[in-house]
Amino acid sequence: MKYVVLIHSHMQPWGHPTIDFTEVGRAIPADERAAMGKEFDEMLAELSASGELVSGLALDAPSTARTYRWEGKRPVSTDGPYAESKEQLAGFFVLDCATRERAEELAAKFAGPGDVIELRPEMEF
Repeated sequence: MKYVVLIHSHMQPWGHPTIDFTEVGRAIPADERAAMGKEFDEMLAELSASGELVSGLALDAPSTARTYRWEGKRPVSTDGPYAESKEQLAGFFVLDCATRERAEELAAKFAGPGDVIELRPEMEF
């Protein structure tokens, strides 16, 4: 089953890795942030080797977004972002896990300082 790990963050300025651009992340000493980054890279390498990591992307700043809504009889586009939250989608990873429990175990490892992680299974048709 495939799951998406959505990373939401409120970064000022916008950048990646998110830990370097959030207030709570910058409060962590640089050597600790570096160790956390190394652990995260090692986890991604393990997930890639096991076949559980399908893909992942860091997203550009919300100000670069276009929003499409249906109005009347046609779609209308506007400049973004228009999320109802100060936290914006910063990136995502797609995992292919045997069980929901495994996906939840992995999703918890994606949580970092200043981030909110959402785990959502793909919709099966």
